[in-house]
Amino acid sequence: MSNNEIFKKLRVALELTNDDIIKIMALVNFKVSKSELGDIFRKDDHPNFKKCGDQILRNFLNGLVIYKRGPREPKPESK
Repeated sequence: MSNNEIFKKLRVALELTNDDIIKIMALVNFKVSKSELGDIFRKDDHPNFKKCGDQILRNFLNGLVIYKRGPREPKPESK
C-alpha cells in the first residue's frame, strides 16, 4: 500500500476536508497547499499526480495526533 493510498483512506475515514488537512499540517509547522493536496489525491495515472513522500505522511500523522488529542503536556521537572 502506497503513502498516497494510506493518506486517501485516512482522509475518507476521518471525513477530513483539504482545509482540515492544511490546519492539521500547520499544527506541526508544515505548509502544504490545496493544489498540492489535490495532486496527491489524484489517481496515479493522472498527469498531475504527485507521489506522497514519507515526510508529508509523517507530518500529517504527527499533526493528526495533536489535532485529536491536543498538544503534549510538558513533563514535570524532577529535582
